[in-house]
Amino acid sequence: MKKGGPTANLLCENHVREQGYERIVGIDEAGRGTWAGPVVAAAVCLPLDRKNLSRTLAGVRDSKDMSPRQREDVLETIKATALAWGIGAADNNEVDAVGIVPATKLAMSRALEHLEAQFPSFQIDCLFLDALVWPEMFPRYPQISLIDGDARSLTIAAASVLAKVARDTLMTELDAEYPQYGFAVHKGYGTAQHMAALRQYGPCPLHRLTFKPVRELLSTQP
Repeated sequence: MKKGGPTANLLCENHVREQGYERIVGIDEAGRGTWAGPVVAAAVCLPLDRKNLSRTLAGVRDSKDMSPRQREDVLETIKATALAWGIGAADNNEVDAVGIVPATKLAMSRALEHLEAQFPSFQIDCLFLDALVWPEMFPRYPQISLIDGDARSLTIAAASVLAKVARDTLMTELDAEYPQYGFAVHKGYGTAQHMAALRQYGPCPLHRLTFKPVRELLSTQP
């Protein structure tokens, strides 16, 4: 199986392990900037004491730098290798109601809840976040925010793959309900195809009405 591209490293994880944290849960999201659909987050804890971990997860890196086929190829390996994992989402109505950053944190909370439901005996030592600061969760979990975390940390990169595949799969399924928008192609992101569909058909129940392109289109309609 062709992996392609450099595997994210474990330098940040190893540094934190020296401080006594072993069960490091990386969290990342997909769909934060889309015009339609949910924001999806994933939480992953890898077995950092496994000597061949980087080899087992060869090719896992920032999901944005991977092709759909590459993400699909490593998905089940990540799940099978992880000590624990979970996925959560906040839908477009929640994004409109509270804003994208609070909705992203809501999806992250749900990812942690899913992880804890699937692995009830698992205890989290520390969270790795991709750039985001989450002070609301700090009293419960120590956390480290890493700029470009999905490129610098294998744990966050693994979470980015799970979140991206979960969201892309959902948007492809939703394309059957709203085929005129092309969600299976652009996954709700801002593209010329998406804008053309918005202008022709107007927004559907999946669109984020507070996001600028959709909001501006609605403001011009009689």
